[in-house]
Amino acid sequence: MLQIFTLTLAPSLDCATTTPRIYPEGKLRCTTPVFEPGGGGINVARAIVHLGGEASAIFPTGGPTGEHLAELLKQEGVGTDTVRTQDWTRQNLHVHADNSGEQYRFVMPGARLTESELEQLLDRVLKLPSGSILVISGSLPPGCDVDKLTHLVKQSQANGLRCIIDSSGPALDACLKLGSLALVKPNQNELSALIGRPLESPDDVYNAASALVKKGATERVVVSLGPQGALGVDHKGRIQFVPPPVKKMSTVGAGDSMVGAMALKLAAGAELDEMVRYGVAAGTAATLNHGTRLCTREDTQRLYDYILQSNMVSHDNITPK
Repeated sequence: MLQIFTLTLAPSLDCATTTPRIYPEGKLRCTTPVFEPGGGGINVARAIVHLGGEASAIFPTGGPTGEHLAELLKQEGVGTDTVRTQDWTRQNLHVHADNSGEQYRFVMPGARLTESELEQLLDRVLKLPSGSILVISGSLPPGCDVDKLTHLVKQSQANGLRCIIDSSGPALDACLKLGSLALVKPNQNELSALIGRPLESPDDVYNAASALVKKGATERVVVSLGPQGALGVDHKGRIQFVPPPVKKMSTVGAGDSMVGAMALKLAAGAELDEMVRYGVAAGTAATLNHGTRLCTREDTQRLYDYILQSNMVSHDNITPK
């Protein structure tokens, strides 16, 4: 089993609560808040641990909010390697309105990173064992532009790390231009924006993903398709899995749970079909929970077994196990 590390440049301390209804001006009485770690790579590491694996999270941390975040991760059994920052770690707010079932997500800007803080994070990454998996996920904070991200990825690859990128827009485009990524996970809209044209049919989605693999930008592309599950593409072909219909309580953390599950399978040497199936199961499992909670091992395994037995959509040159 390969070691898995995650890098989160804009972590957060997430606060989730509920209120009877949301309306302007008045005081909105809320339930006791629940605090959880947040940020793309951090949630990927948490999902891996929830699924029975091991992962360590590298991230900047500042102020009391950063200390709270790091302590919560330790309580969950997630390894941490932090860099202290001048700015406090941001705090996000997630509010569920009981009367409508709607969810409101108030996302603050990430803490600004200085040149020195970015260099310290890069130094942490370059000390990781060669051959390990590095998941880079989440938004870029103030003080970190795309060029700095691609420099970090390039140096990581030069040190023998296998990089999984879960990003979008210019950041994803720039990383793909470096080539030789282990895995990317855009959704259909993100993939469409990446190639600059609409993707109107399943074949359009496949062709766009396949083109990235054929030109060596990445070894694998997994396109998340919402209720239609996910399409996975590598040099052997393609495969798609659709989850069973479930009552979704929240979509927060579904994508991170999916990436965590796939990273865990990749670290174990699994083929694309098993990676995508387990990823779809974990992503769906995350939607069964309120607020910012991620997948559970039990829900993921139950959904995985269901998909394994009955819900393969299509495959080319890949034999399901």
